[in-house]
Amino acid sequence: MSLTDLLAAHLVLGAFAQMSAVDTNLIHYLPILSTIVAAAFTATLYKRWKATPSARYLMWWTFGIAMYGVGTFTEALTTVFGWSEPVFRAWYISGALMGGALLATGTVYLVMSKRVADRIAVSLMTYIAIAATFVLTTPIVSQMVEPNRLSGAVMEWTWVRLFSPLVNVYALVFLVGGAFWSAWKYWKVGDASSRVLGNIYIAVGALLPGIGGGFARAGVVEVLYVTELIGLLLIWAGFRVISGDRVISVFSSQRLVAARSE
Repeated sequence: MSLTDLLAAHLVLGAFAQMSAVDTNLIHYLPILSTIVAAAFTATLYKRWKATPSARYLMWWTFGIAMYGVGTFTEALTTVFGWSEPVFRAWYISGALMGGALLATGTVYLVMSKRVADRIAVSLMTYIAIAATFVLTTPIVSQMVEPNRLSGAVMEWTWVRLFSPLVNVYALVFLVGGAFWSAWKYWKVGDASSRVLGNIYIAVGALLPGIGGGFARAGVVEVLYVTELIGLLLIWAGFRVISGDRVISVFSSQRLVAARSE
C-alpha cells in the first residue's frame, strides 16, 4: 500500500471516529426529549385520573410515568451539568426501583381485586422504601464516577444493587406480562383489534427500557437512552389506541369505573 493510500485510510478512519463521537454526544441529549414526553404523558394521565378518581390503576400509572420522567430528567442533568451525587441517588431510586414497578402496580389494580392489589402495593412500597434508604446512605466510590454517565457501580455497598432485580422481575411479570395477557384476552373476545394492538405496543414499550438497562450495566448507557425514548412513545401510543376504543373492557375494575362515570 502506498503512502498516499495509508494517508487516505487514516483520514477516513479519523472522519468515522469523529462522526461516532458526534452521534454519541447527540444520543446523550435524548433524555431531555424523553423528559418532555414523560411530562406531557403524565399530564394526560393525571387529567384522566382526576376525571375518574376511583380508577386506582390510573393513579399508579400517573405516578409511574412521573417517576419515569424523573429518571430521564436526572440523566439529562448529568449530560448537561456533569455527575452529581444527589442526582445519581435520585436517578437510581426513580429508575432502578420505582418507574417500572409503579406502572406494573397500575396493572395489578387493573387485573386483580382491590384487596389483593392493596396488599401487593403495600408490600412493594415497603420493599422500595428499604432499598431506597440504603441507596441514600451508601458511600460513593469516587474512582468509579464518570463525568457524564450514571452507573450503579459507583455505590460502595455493592449488595444494594441486589434489590433491583426483584423489582425488575415484578415489572416484567405484571407490566409486560400483563399487557401481553390483556392483548390475548381481547384477541379471544374478537372485534377488539385496537385493544390488542394497543396492549402489544405497551408490552413492547415496557420491555425496551429493561433491555437498555442491561446494556447500561455493561457500560453502554447510550442504548438505554434510545430505548427509554422509544419505549415511552410506544406506551403512550398504546394508551391512546386503547383509550380511543369503545369496546367494553374485559376487566371488572375498568367496567366499574366506566359505570360510575356515566
